[in-house]
Amino acid sequence: MHSQFKYWKPYVSPYDPCKPIRVKSYSTPPQLYMNFQPPGLPQFQSPKQALMHGTLWPQLYSPYPDPHKRGEKS
Repeated sequence: MHSQFKYWKPYVSPYDPCKPIRVKSYSTPPQLYMNFQPPGLPQFQSPKQALMHGTLWPQLYSPYPDPHKRGEKS
């Protein structure tokens, strides 16, 4: 299974006047790892739950990463 969160460590110059950011991250949408939407894909139980997640299908839900963790595993 692919992780939709990617992390990397940028190069930090010894002459850089700014405090370095040790780990940067970005997320990729889950539909990149799904060729076609299969028939019979499970759906959220209620319309309210689907609206709160922004999609009808749990497998296509992508939460935003916590910017304060910066690559730490939870």
